[in-house]
Formats: sequence, C-alpha cells, structure tokens
Amino acid sequence: MASYRRFKPRIVRPIEDPRPAPLSSAVVDAVLRFHDVTVDQGGECTLLRLSDRRRHEPEVEAALGAQADRAGRVAILWNERESEIIRVLEAA
Repeated sequence: MASYRRFKPRIVRPIEDPRPAPLSSAVVDAVLRFHDVTVDQGGECTLLRLSDRRRHEPEVEAALGAQADRAGRVAILWNERESEIIRVLEAA
C-alpha cells in the first residue's frame, strides 16, 4: 500500500516590484515652474528639464524637498500650441 504524505503548503513570498513609485504631481509641477532647459522637438513641441545648477538653487530645493534628485531625471514634452503636457519622461 502506498503511503501518503500530508499536504504542506509552501511559504509564499511577496513579489518584489522593480518599478519605482509613480512620479508625484509636485515633481511635475516643479519642473513646469522652474525649468531652465528647453529643447525644441519640432511640431510645436518642446522638451522641458531642470539643469543640475537650477535644481540646487534654494527655491527649487524648498519646493521639491527630498525629491530634488528625482526631478533632475524628469523631462516633460510640452505642446506649445495647446499649452498642455504630451508626456512625462523619467530616466532610469
């Protein structure tokens, strides 16, 4: 006769999500307000960014707080004609 083993459930480990937390609206707002780098992309679109020098200014650091470093990796594709955001990009 075959012997049966008792069922023993496996330990379930939480899945580690490698993606960063979503970008906060405060960072997007700060890049729109304080950007100093503009690159024309054609078709009435402009890429807006914060330079390292601008990011370390007191008013920008006060607005961003701990997220100042993350704001340096964010670029916003801006539609000049409609005055609206097309896409928010973040470097890895």
